[in-house]
Amino acid sequence: AGNEIVFFYFDSREHHHVFRALGAKPDDDSVIVSDGYGAYQAYAKVTDTQNAQCWTHSRREFINAEELEPQKVKDALDLLRPLWRIEKEIAEQRLVGDEKLIYRVLHAKPVVDAFFAWVARQQKETALLPGNKFTEALGYVSKRKEALSLFLTDPDVPIDTNELERALRVIPMGRKNWLFCWTEVGAQYVGIFQSLIVTCKMNGIDPHTYFVDVLQRVSNHPRADVHQLTPANWKQHFSANPRRSLIDSFK
Repeated sequence: AGNEIVFFYFDSREHHHVFRALGAKPDDDSVIVSDGYGAYQAYAKVTDTQNAQCWTHSRREFINAEELEPQKVKDALDLLRPLWRIEKEIAEQRLVGDEKLIYRVLHAKPVVDAFFAWVARQQKETALLPGNKFTEALGYVSKRKEALSLFLTDPDVPIDTNELERALRVIPMGRKNWLFCWTEVGAQYVGIFQSLIVTCKMNGIDPHTYFVDVLQRVSNHPRADVHQLTPANWKQHFSANPRRSLIDSFK
């Protein structure tokens, strides 16, 4: 119910953790939006799920090659820049569903087609070593053409994972603090609390108000209705009259 973000803790980047996190079979018509980490592609293939990939991560591959090929990287970034302007226009016009899809097809598809045509020319004309970062950037996007183009056929697919990256930023920013979780169990609970905090923010809920209410309510709340205490559902059921703490009376 509503938008939700969940941070899982795993002790490695092994592929099987993606299956543990996402389940053996996602809902029908699900789409995984991800960076280029191969575990998501493997999961999508096994579960017959579409895997859209992130244009910001693709753009970053070219930025990494800027020192070696400044002009070519500038060309790549200039070709890609309109994609984010188009998404901003869609948001400003509040386009959804078919209207959003039509706008993307009319405005974003020519940008994508021109970019991949440029990539193909570079791969044909540029003689660079395989380990060259620019060569790697070309290979990265070329191999992911279908996944990067999925947003042109599904209006609900974003062009990047920026919203999730912003929500995740609090974890690396506090990395030295998380050292004092002491155990893996502590790290798991950091993930739970950060999941609740960023989900509150995503749904326009003050995290302090949410936690004060839920921590008082949870002890006598019906177990069968515990789903009502997740942020989006809590907003619907309890936000109009939340329980307060004694300290709130001094504010």
